[in-house]
Amino acid sequence: MNTLIVYAHPNPKSFNAAVLKTVTDNLSENHFVQLIDLYADNFDPVLRFDEDHPRRSLTEDPATQKYRDLVTWAEQFIFIFPIWWSGMPAIMKGFIDRVFVAGFAYHNTKTSLEGHLSGKAWIITTHNTPAFITPFAQDYGKVLKGQILKSCGIRPVKINQLTGIEKISDQERQKKLAKIAQTAKKI
Repeated sequence: MNTLIVYAHPNPKSFNAAVLKTVTDNLSENHFVQLIDLYADNFDPVLRFDEDHPRRSLTEDPATQKYRDLVTWAEQFIFIFPIWWSGMPAIMKGFIDRVFVAGFAYHNTKTSLEGHLSGKAWIITTHNTPAFITPFAQDYGKVLKGQILKSCGIRPVKINQLTGIEKISDQERQKKLAKIAQTAKKI
């Protein structure tokens, strides 16, 4: 299965990096994995459209062509990122804005969006929102699932929210990573 991991965290020694390693170490040999590490790629998250960059030409932007090629190639998507201020990192949001564009990932109909992509996805987020608030909190793991990927034709989508990361012990972090490893082995 062609598996595309889209990863966003600036610290290569972070817990998110440990999540990424756990996922890649535990995917079966049936997965052909490509990684987009947005920070390592120095991905430019700024969406530009003006006279030189018309919005209708975003599907042909040479700066994002390799990413569109990988998105088209993928059958399984894995997104790994922290939730900061109830949102995904700006670099991840910019990736979505610049790559999952109209005419490529979807098109507008009279009443909704029709997706051009296919496949399934797994979203793994980390944050420090207290667990009892998590079900009510707006976060971009949920937004990515319900408003972006679904609209682009990617489903089903599984979400794992790893909460309280800064306040828990190393032993509790290892338990969370063990659960991620089990899920990775099953996809």
